[in-house]
Amino acid sequence: MARMQARRLRAAVAGATGAVGRELVGLLAARDFPAAELRLLASERSVGEPVQFGDRELPVERLETSALEDLDLLLLCAGAEVSRRWAPRAVAAGAVVVDTSAAFRLDPEVPLVVAELNPGALAALGPRHMVACPDGASLAAALALGPLSRAAGLRRVWAFACLSASQAGRAGAAELEQQTRDLFNFRPVRAERFPHQLAFNCLPRCGPFDADGSTALERGLVEETRRLLGLPRLPMGVTAVQVPVFSAHGLALHLELGRALPPDEARALLADAPGLRLVDDPAGEAYPHGLEAVGQDEVLVGRVRRDGGSEGGLALWLAVDNARRGGALNAVQVAERLASVLLSR
Repeated sequence: MARMQARRLRAAVAGATGAVGRELVGLLAARDFPAAELRLLASERSVGEPVQFGDRELPVERLETSALEDLDLLLLCAGAEVSRRWAPRAVAAGAVVVDTSAAFRLDPEVPLVVAELNPGALAALGPRHMVACPDGASLAAALALGPLSRAAGLRRVWAFACLSASQAGRAGAAELEQQTRDLFNFRPVRAERFPHQLAFNCLPRCGPFDADGSTALERGLVEETRRLLGLPRLPMGVTAVQVPVFSAHGLALHLELGRALPPDEARALLADAPGLRLVDDPAGEAYPHGLEAVGQDEVLVGRVRRDGGSEGGLALWLAVDNARRGGALNAVQVAERLASVLLSR
């Protein structure tokens, strides 16, 4: 412990001006992350933009090779293209990388980690010195499925994901806001970030379609959930829909368990599981919803009930703040675990 107190990490956040990046920087300050130096990095257009860090503001620097010098830890939250370019450079410069994008989530040589679910995967960090964080919907699904799988086994999962506009970043949320303003002011509506008007609409398309009609996000949710649960052959289907809300995802899960699990027993398991908060009193109008999930550090779970569609069927509903809980918090929790290792060297 004396060594840990004597040395503090040199860390950086790339993508610090994005929705996840700002949440991440705020969490680093609130949780007193042991960084002697914190660099905030972004593209050229964001250089100089201030980002709140506790009670002070830090300026944003340009993401370039010189900014990676002498780093212990880089937290990347700037999108897959940026991660593919800069994560290997950061590792080559001597840093450990925690990446929130989709770039390395399915790479077998990069551990995919949710801090409350499979922290042991960090032992497989390996020579690439990178850790991937899952999509917010995958994180929520895996946190809820984990305790149920351990108790009763999983035979099949079907998921319906309602994804907020901020799934597409700040640009997605900004487009929804502008479309809403235009509609209320009787102006023409433009769709650029999304293929059609999202305001007062739902789009059954989250990313480009492949040959079989699925999207990369839908396939990713399946494969990431399988990786996190350690169930590579779990039969699982997903439909993802873009919905006209600014933040917080909703997720319906319909499960076929290995044995019938009474809803009361399932509620008890979910209530005790780390990273979850049970909100399940329909008679009292208490159930997970997006506005309640915003700003929360837990995935909200409720509407737990039997699913009569199959023997051993169970249904539940989740709500998660995709930027905070689904993105930033997990990256910070992973970084905290890595910090204890780095500081003890």
